[in-house]
Amino acid sequence: MAEDKTEIEDAVFSLEERDVKFIRLQFTDILGIPKDVEITLDELKKALEEGIAFDGSSIEGFARIFESDMYLHPDLDTLRIYPWKSKTSEGEKYSNARLICDVHKPNGEPFEGDPRYRLKKAQREAAEKGLKMFTGAEPEFFMVKSDGEAGDRGSSTSLHDKGGYFDLMPVDKGEEARKDMVISLEKMGFKVEAAHHEVASSQHEIDFRYDEALELADQLITFKSTTKTIALKHGLTATFMPKPYGEINGSGMHTHISLTEDGENCFYNPGNPYDLSEGALNFIGGLIKHIGAITALTNPTINSYKRLVPGYEAPVNISWGRQNRSVLIRIPHTSTPETSTRLELRSPDPTANPYLSFAAILMAGLHGLEEEIEPPEPVEEDLYEMEAGLKEEKGIGSLPSSLSEALDALEEDEVISEAIGSHVKENFLRAKRAEAREFQVNVTDWELEKYMKYY
Repeated sequence: MAEDKTEIEDAVFSLEERDVKFIRLQFTDILGIPKDVEITLDELKKALEEGIAFDGSSIEGFARIFESDMYLHPDLDTLRIYPWKSKTSEGEKYSNARLICDVHKPNGEPFEGDPRYRLKKAQREAAEKGLKMFTGAEPEFFMVKSDGEAGDRGSSTSLHDKGGYFDLMPVDKGEEARKDMVISLEKMGFKVEAAHHEVASSQHEIDFRYDEALELADQLITFKSTTKTIALKHGLTATFMPKPYGEINGSGMHTHISLTEDGENCFYNPGNPYDLSEGALNFIGGLIKHIGAITALTNPTINSYKRLVPGYEAPVNISWGRQNRSVLIRIPHTSTPETSTRLELRSPDPTANPYLSFAAILMAGLHGLEEEIEPPEPVEEDLYEMEAGLKEEKGIGSLPSSLSEALDALEEDEVISEAIGSHVKENFLRAKRAEAREFQVNVTDWELEKYMKYY
């Protein structure tokens, strides 16, 4: 919540000058679904000073009906103006802005079930040790035709193009839409490193430059809504569903992680193998120790586990290595290792709630540092081709193969449970167990085609 009156007045004046009429106050539920309430510019000053009341019992996992009063407190540092214009019925054009909010209880205390609060809390624990985590993200998504054939699905499943990795127009038919997405994001101050067509048909990737974990999590939430909005303007639908098509690669969100102390990269040590410090190895050890529970948060849907299968460039085995893209945790090569040495966790997908995922990753890594957890030996062979017996001999385990298996791991993991807090854990498990039960009783088209006429 902003407290500096001058800062508030300057913000309001700046928005007036840029013809902003509405501000979206945004936050996320525990499942990572963005929510917002729109206020007029006239109400912004009050919102920044006092907060905006809302019914927490109507938000997934927030509150029960008898304790539903909650308040949104906008973070003025997150103010961004959308680069596209809206217009009234009379044709008058105006701008809109967004503010990311923290959720508070009526007594003014932070709400312990707010995903953004969980990440802030984890960051404070790291700061007490003099540490700061930076993350970078590579979210992938599909753009499909908006051709009116959606039915109950909400969008068509017709592929927009047959392009492949790094293809360009005219094969890559989504290039113009993707460029507009990048331009819009940059106008909002986002640091986009690259954008390109991915391996699968109609699949795209936009990469963000690394930033502090909270800043990047905020960006990812707005990135999704911006991407979907721009796609619609091009007659397309963007989806971050991890595996919309069984026969081609799914969409991941490779997450790069680095740790600094007093501004210096903690993961770099040129005297060790891979130029990794002992702290980096311990951080990897912590991630590997808690990866089952982390997976429940970084891959939180039934569909997530249809991506985490052999043969489609997604990690399956719990392992780490250097150039090896079949491992779970990769150490990317860099020409500036003093500043850019980092880990790449390759399992997350874009349905993850970034606040909870980053909080879990940070707390797992800190646990690895505190307990000096040693990782297993690195793997540089192709794990997709390695025999099961050799994997067992090397002690290479597997990621959870289903949402239910990942939820079991989360339920038993004390470190990750503490990272997300008891409120989030209880409600996340309840919602996701219900999702798993719903899927279990649902009969799919595949089952009907496979069994109905033969049995």
